[in-house]
Amino acid sequence: MIQSMTGYGKAVTTYAGKKITIEVKSLNSKALDLNTRIAPLYREKEMEIRQLIAQTLERGKVDFSLWTEKDEAQLSVPINGNVLEGYYKQICALSEEKGIPMPNDWFYTLLRLPDVMSKTEIEELTAEEWAVVRQGVEDALQQLVNFRKQEGEALYKKFSEKLDNIEALLKSIEPYEQSRVEKIRERITEALEKTLSVDYDKNRLEQELIYYIEKLDINEEKQRLANHLKYFRETMTDGHGQGKKLGFIAQEMGREINTTGSKSNQAEMQNIVVKMKDELEQIKEQVLNVM
Repeated sequence: MIQSMTGYGKAVTTYAGKKITIEVKSLNSKALDLNTRIAPLYREKEMEIRQLIAQTLERGKVDFSLWTEKDEAQLSVPINGNVLEGYYKQICALSEEKGIPMPNDWFYTLLRLPDVMSKTEIEELTAEEWAVVRQGVEDALQQLVNFRKQEGEALYKKFSEKLDNIEALLKSIEPYEQSRVEKIRERITEALEKTLSVDYDKNRLEQELIYYIEKLDINEEKQRLANHLKYFRETMTDGHGQGKKLGFIAQEMGREINTTGSKSNQAEMQNIVVKMKDELEQIKEQVLNVM
């Protein structure tokens, strides 16, 4: 079954008090066009993430985001006790040495001094944490793939409906095609007899009519178009990754419809061709979104 290139996936996981959110979106594109926004701690794994996305999604304009949120306890900045104690001792010593009064509000004074409140630890990505994050990435990508499959089913139904319409329109041409031979004969003979008022060789006229009608014959175009319609249906059931192939088939369908239109010398037939073109145009618009 075909898949759409449009999709969305999101996964939320936690590790050591951190909320880790992974979000991935995709739209149609001729190749894989990947844009990533990754929290600093996980940037060392960016190449691995990119490879995972490429293997899973294959094509599309993809936006990938990975960010973290920490709980309030972790967001609070710790007090550096050693630095605070050092400042306290220095102030006491200077007060005694210089005769300067001690501050009334010790904490207000000390907490405003440089480096008393600082976050000194450096985060390192552990194998355990990365395993949790990688699983979240895989879950988000799987959600997007599931979304693509659902959209693919909708596209399959849409394409089937349009193909049915083209087939019905193609069959509706037959009555006009059968009657136009006689109409062509009548028009030409009437022009020769009444308008030009000349004698003519009826045998030669028959030969010319046969030649003229053969040039306007659309049986080959109808057969090729029917084959393309069948091939389009078969290709849709071959699995994902058929978007480009379906696009090529749609182009071939367009050629046969256009040729049929150029050979149609009746208003009714040309109207039918216009309707077929409209149905095909809708297929072409949507086929751009197929994997």
